[in-house]
Amino acid sequence: MGRTYLDEIVAAHRASVDERDWRARLDGPAYGGPSFAKALRRPTVQVIAEVKRRSPSKGALATDLDPASLARAYVDGGAAAISVLTDEQFFGGTMADLRSVRAAVDRPVLRKDFTVSENDVLDARDADAAAVLLIVSVLSDESLRDFIALAAHCGMAALVEVHDDREAERALDAGAEIIGVNQRDLHTFEVDLERAVRVGSSLPDSVITVAESGLRSVPDVERIAAGGFDAVLVGETFVRSPTPAALVAEFSSVARISRV
Repeated sequence: MGRTYLDEIVAAHRASVDERDWRARLDGPAYGGPSFAKALRRPTVQVIAEVKRRSPSKGALATDLDPASLARAYVDGGAAAISVLTDEQFFGGTMADLRSVRAAVDRPVLRKDFTVSENDVLDARDADAAAVLLIVSVLSDESLRDFIALAAHCGMAALVEVHDDREAERALDAGAEIIGVNQRDLHTFEVDLERAVRVGSSLPDSVITVAESGLRSVPDVERIAAGGFDAVLVGETFVRSPTPAALVAEFSSVARISRV
């Protein structure tokens, strides 16, 4: 396989990594807002609704997107948490988007980005994010453990993203408490609608589970719920919808089925 979307994105993030001494930033105030983890364990499938301007594979999704207004619509529909893409080069997002969403709603906010350094985690804390995304396939076992621990030190959660059983094992070994199964292959950006249930079947009930990507309808969410997932993370479907609040409400109404 030649150079892929993921290779290009991660290389760009590593090339522009913040070189500040992250240890000198540790004494900053810890996050003290609503808990990301607690928001995801309820009788119904919880929705993490995403503010997403564009994608590398599909281009602009909403050229006139107002992050704060969209986040408020998501909350009106019952979203348990808000995800904000902050990658600028490939997804058109910014940390300003995250800050505006955090100021606009009382829900926990996930900084969704390609975290490759301690300073990335600390930047999320400084923006008052409740959680950071850690992608197993782009991190070593040591970095994965260290970033989970650093997020916890900052009062934040880590949504640890996996794509297969081996990555799920690595996430568990690193101490992940919230695991997201991304149905999109980040190398090709193709979606496998059976991936979440397949990979999620081996995860213990003690772990909060989130299905990501490819969820476009209530039946899609029902299939995920039948697989025992606690939550879904949905971006493009909501961003493109003329009635995002109503669609979030529909997705949020699906009963959760506990894993045995």
